[in-house]
Amino acid sequence: MADRAALRPLTQDDPRTVGGYVLRARLGAGGMGRVYLSTTPGGRPVALKVIRDEFAEDPEFRRRFRQEVDAAQRVHGAYTAPVLDADPEGPRPWLATTYVAGPSLNEAVHRHGALPADTVLVLTAGIAEALQSIHKAGVVHRDLKPSNVLLAADGPRVIDFGIARAAAATSLTGSNVVIGTPAYMAPEQALGRTAGPATDVFALGALAVYAATGTGPFGDGSDTSILYRVVHEEPDLAAVPEPLRQVIVQLLAKEPGERPDPEHVIELCRNASADSRLSIAEGWLPDTLTAEIDNRKNERMPPVPSDPRKRRRLALAGAFTTLALLAVGGVTYGLAKDGGKGNGGAAQGTGGPLSASVGPTHLGLPTSSPSPSASAATAAPQTSRPAPPAPQPIVYDRIDLPEGRGLDLSDDPLRPKTDRFADIVYKPESYRPDADGFVNLETGWDSYLVLLDGNTPGSLDECRTNTQEASSIPRARLVKNAQVCMITKPGHIGLIEILGYAPADSPSQYVSIKLTVWLNAQPLTTPRP
Repeated sequence: MADRAALRPLTQDDPRTVGGYVLRARLGAGGMGRVYLSTTPGGRPVALKVIRDEFAEDPEFRRRFRQEVDAAQRVHGAYTAPVLDADPEGPRPWLATTYVAGPSLNEAVHRHGALPADTVLVLTAGIAEALQSIHKAGVVHRDLKPSNVLLAADGPRVIDFGIARAAAATSLTGSNVVIGTPAYMAPEQALGRTAGPATDVFALGALAVYAATGTGPFGDGSDTSILYRVVHEEPDLAAVPEPLRQVIVQLLAKEPGERPDPEHVIELCRNASADSRLSIAEGWLPDTLTAEIDNRKNERMPPVPSDPRKRRRLALAGAFTTLALLAVGGVTYGLAKDGGKGNGGAAQGTGGPLSASVGPTHLGLPTSSPSPSASAATAAPQTSRPAPPAPQPIVYDRIDLPEGRGLDLSDDPLRPKTDRFADIVYKPESYRPDADGFVNLETGWDSYLVLLDGNTPGSLDECRTNTQEASSIPRARLVKNAQVCMITKPGHIGLIEILGYAPADSPSQYVSIKLTVWLNAQPLTTPRP
């Protein structure tokens, strides 16, 4: 499951409706599919997850997905996001859950840092209660991790319970798709043994360490090295404050039978907390997170977006209709040298026989200004709009962009930032088919990316004219020397060249890039050639 970040506009690749639900915005993308914001017929917000084509084409996945959805719909708990609707049989399977207007634990720690010990105790107890509800319905989560826990003002919400089991049954699993997250896998999972309720308890212990310290209990590195430490080494809890440490050490027991059940976990948290009630009320989260949640709750529901391809067709149809009418009537555009007076003597745009405001530019057709004597009968629409003058490039020879940080091309000086409205973000991602990092570049609000072909040298003109637009690019395609164009709504263009990544033993993860910026080079709203 992907992190539920700020609402992002739909792209041309996104559907407009799924299963009768009208999609409003994109919430995220992960290893199993994309997540969108929609509403029920009564107006209740829902998060609608559409499964990737690779899984949808696998009959065994569909069979397991149907079973897991049926089981997930039986889960009802205060700290779960219930499954409200689903269609395992559709062209692309999907499910809809209650929308939670809050960041994931992963987002929260990346942006605001580790959480206080008392908050982590309340968080751990809330997730344990969610696990009680999940296990009571006969479901094992199997992939409990920070991106599958959402933070709300009234407590955490666990999402995506049981769905990983469906993916584990596909033919893809044995090739290039990793199911589960090594940093949060229990030893029995790492060894390929049966996962049970105690598996989720181990993941809860690892998740609590991450919440309290900002890192997992078994360090960083390759998947293989992490899984080795999960099976053979003790967790590193040196940075975990007491008495939280005494709770977590029991959850991370190597043997499943030695771990407490969720009910006992809640009791352990209650005994360790300064407030034995473990009350989740106003203020259970730090003020910065509470403010972010309030902002998300106050975000207005985006209007139903129209299909840009449909807008383009309507614009073209309207333009050609207008041109035909002009040709029949023999009417000119009326852009005379006498201050804009048309044939009827009226000023431009003020109600003469035909105002210039109905010309092709205002109907979505690019054009150049006609001469005073040009008539609509002889005027032909241009195929492209002249590019703005080339601005001077600003070159940054090397920028080390850490995980979870972004860049805003208009910043001066340009430096990595945590602002969620940055033009581009280098972020952790749910597991993908690539094998060494599972991270990607992702655009901010109203921007897009273009990964250039390896044989295409990057340039301002190439970035202006290339139409292979995307909102994110997976790590597997961001090899050394790869070039990526970025175009923002204000019209700034960036050319990114991948120089390399942090070494395996680095205490932080980052991508090194060369960045060339052309400010005010092309508005995103300019019609594409």
